[in-house]
Amino acid sequence: MIEFFNAREIEQMRPAGRFVADVLTTLRETAAVGVNLLELDALVARMIADRGATSCYVDYHPSFGAMPFGKVLCTSVNDAVLHGLPFDYTLADGDLLSVDFACEVDGWVADSATSVVVGAADPADLALIKATEDALEAGIAAAVVGNKLGDIGFAIGEVARANGLSVNLQFGGHGVGRTMHGDPHVPNDSRPGRGLRLKPGLVIAIEPWFMHTTDEIYTDPDGWTLRSADGSRGAHSEHTIAITEDGPLVLTAR
Repeated sequence: MIEFFNAREIEQMRPAGRFVADVLTTLRETAAVGVNLLELDALVARMIADRGATSCYVDYHPSFGAMPFGKVLCTSVNDAVLHGLPFDYTLADGDLLSVDFACEVDGWVADSATSVVVGAADPADLALIKATEDALEAGIAAAVVGNKLGDIGFAIGEVARANGLSVNLQFGGHGVGRTMHGDPHVPNDSRPGRGLRLKPGLVIAIEPWFMHTTDEIYTDPDGWTLRSADGSRGAHSEHTIAITEDGPLVLTAR
């Protein structure tokens, strides 16, 4: 079921969005060569506890997951592109790290993701990250009253094509509100003018993710982490936004 929220409810979502944004800002500042993924997860667990918030990930067990996720943060490194299950891995020079985080604050959920390179960066990796960020901006710009979901997907897909990238459509954006994942699905490519008409009160996560040279993925033996089929690196950017009469409101703006 697709939910629409009134102005008061969207205002109540702001603290969740601010907290998620603060966590990702902290992670961007903390991620560095020599830092272990489990250290990052533990850091975020402490931030959740200090805020009195609730993790959306620990008990999360959708049909595509092998077991409950068990951690509070997704950490995807290099050819891991989505749903990266934190494990005992120490970041090395040049690693491309994507972090995805969703949390509930006072009954409301926000969801966001960002990608960084630790240490010396390959320019191609920085270009890939920028492509996801540009696609996210384009998708948000298309999230206006009167447009349709397909217009968001088309805007994202056009950025991918302009950068010579292909798009995997298995995973994309989604509705957000009282739960982390709800309707509607927000594809990362589509034809314009198709799908649900955008109305005030719709709250969605828009999350383009691209890989250098493929759009095919497989599931790691850990049962969660999704990796590129050809070993190429991936990047991921995401914001939770509310559609309003005054334009898209980015609840997780950093």
